[in-house]
Amino acid sequence: MIIGIPKEIKAEENRVAITPAGVSALVSHGHRVLVERGAGLGSGLTDAQYRAAGARVLPVRQVWRDAHMILKVKEPLPSEYRYLREGLLVFTYLHLAASMELTEVLRAKKVSAIGYETIELDDGSLPLLAPMSEVAGRLSIQVGAWCLQKQSGGAGILLGGASGVRPANVVILGAGTAGANACQIAAGVGAHVSVIDRNPAKLRYLHDILGGHVTTVMSNRANIEEEVAAADLIIGAVLVAGAKAPHLVSRKMVRAMKPGAAIVDISIDQGGCVETSRPTTHDAPIYLVDRVVHYCVTNMPAIVPRTSTFALTNATLSYAMALAEKGLRRALREDSGLQRGANVLNGYVTHAGVAEAFGLEHTPVEELI
Repeated sequence: MIIGIPKEIKAEENRVAITPAGVSALVSHGHRVLVERGAGLGSGLTDAQYRAAGARVLPVRQVWRDAHMILKVKEPLPSEYRYLREGLLVFTYLHLAASMELTEVLRAKKVSAIGYETIELDDGSLPLLAPMSEVAGRLSIQVGAWCLQKQSGGAGILLGGASGVRPANVVILGAGTAGANACQIAAGVGAHVSVIDRNPAKLRYLHDILGGHVTTVMSNRANIEEEVAAADLIIGAVLVAGAKAPHLVSRKMVRAMKPGAAIVDISIDQGGCVETSRPTTHDAPIYLVDRVVHYCVTNMPAIVPRTSTFALTNATLSYAMALAEKGLRRALREDSGLQRGANVLNGYVTHAGVAEAFGLEHTPVEELI
């Protein structure tokens, strides 16, 4: 198979879909890898390193034109739509439930698209979302601390407080991978941490591994309202795989928050779990609503691209290898987790969450493979 690795063009996106070591693994199995010039520079990976690993380094048009499968980090952007064509396989983070435009383009051009974030194992875990969720969760506390600084519009609060001064109240919505990692970092810097989830097993696990240094709260409207009103920093880490995130924090709740409080909405990739959230970029990451700082960058791990690129390759390579070795249909037939990752195949929407988000017809993958 011919595998193409284009340079990411999303604002401030410095990750790349594969490391030279990953390229070497694919080439050793007889596959051809085409890498766009400069694709890895943002992650400190040079064209010479990719050539040494066996890749051909080419202009962007040749990468898209000649590849059977495109490996990316982020979803195709409008300027890349012209490269999409019937029969092409795109393997990347898609987040289609947040973009009807991209969904329609993929359908119209009969592209087959598999989303990293919707590959789901039988136990419900999301193996390709986990590494970036881990990075985003840890980063959320770092950027949240910055949002609380006075020059960012925050109240001027140090997360861990000081001798004789109370620490900040950090409220984390969601106890999945991102939320759990946010909990660990927030507790580690000495903040007062509350985590809200509807799964008591997850809450019990976090309480146990963090030695009781977090307050666990069952998710319901009354509890969310109470915790949000007391929060200095809210981390939105809610995920419904492949579907839009629910708005757990309403505009009214935001209005009732402390002046200078902050919200970091990690789930903005899937539409956000706060009603006042809207996507931002690393160039302009924050805005204020009712004197509350909002940080809603859709590709948070891009600000630590080297860590993120290596973590992503570790997770995606085995799936990319299976697709290259077996071809799309056989790979889907033999791997139920990969099958759940299929969002669009040959013009049909094959992910129920995406279809529901836009009122489109859902065609089960099994009918197409």
